[in-house]
Amino acid sequence: MSAQFSSGRTEAACRAREILDRIGDKWSLHVVSQLGTETKRFGELTRDIEGISHRMLSVTLRELERDGIVSRTMYPVMPPRVDYQLTPLGHTLLDVVGHLVTWAEDNLQEIDAARVAFDARAEEISSTASGNR
Repeated sequence: MSAQFSSGRTEAACRAREILDRIGDKWSLHVVSQLGTETKRFGELTRDIEGISHRMLSVTLRELERDGIVSRTMYPVMPPRVDYQLTPLGHTLLDVVGHLVTWAEDNLQEIDAARVAFDARAEEISSTASGNR
């Protein structure tokens, strides 16, 4: 393998990782999911995405817009109106996001049980270790 191919592949892997970090973050998945069915305004997204702050939503929308996943349309009216929607590229994510959301919902009980078991084991190990001192 040539050094040129190897370094190009490494660069592509790093850039892909950057994109996966953006798309895979907690808030981006929610935004893509919420915009999957309809155009929404900022306030609607704030209400529909539980726990997101105005600042975090603003940052997330800006980064998704920069990546070409979300488009922003501003209307020259008073008060100002801004709509957000998925771009054609953003729509290609819907199947993936839908599968992730469905998987999480379908496996909540099993994950909760695994967490309880893990925490119990960790507590037991911690108690045993502190008793040996």
